[in-house]
Amino acid sequence: MRAVVQRVDGARVVVDGETVGEIIGQGLCVLVGVTHDDTPAKAEQLARKLWSVRILEDEKSCSDVGAPLLVISQFTLYGDARKGRRPTWNAAAPGPVAEPLVDAVVAHLRALGAQVETGRFGADMKVSLTNNGPFTVLVEV
Repeated sequence: MRAVVQRVDGARVVVDGETVGEIIGQGLCVLVGVTHDDTPAKAEQLARKLWSVRILEDEKSCSDVGAPLLVISQFTLYGDARKGRRPTWNAAAPGPVAEPLVDAVVAHLRALGAQVETGRFGADMKVSLTNNGPFTVLVEV
């Protein structure tokens, strides 16, 4: 699993003009990509990492300050644009594999005590955020 994690001061996801997920104030916006060999154990490992990674202000984690997370499925994180002009998506897991694993990341975060908002799997989502820093890291498990 792969996640692009951005420290934000607010973020939201809109689908068909409706806000489906939003966090206000300090938190993390997390784009999650799933590949073919990912497992529920990797989903749990990613959730623990997201909850405890110290990238908020003053080297705090979401678990330290109770900051919310906005988790959004993003199959394009496994796109490959090294050849030609059109990326391939061969490394991205198909929806029936990816959706339950993204849901597992969210469920594990909530079990840890996190406030989690989400996008809508497979939808055409409009994501807006204020990147605080800017601060963006790539997390892979």
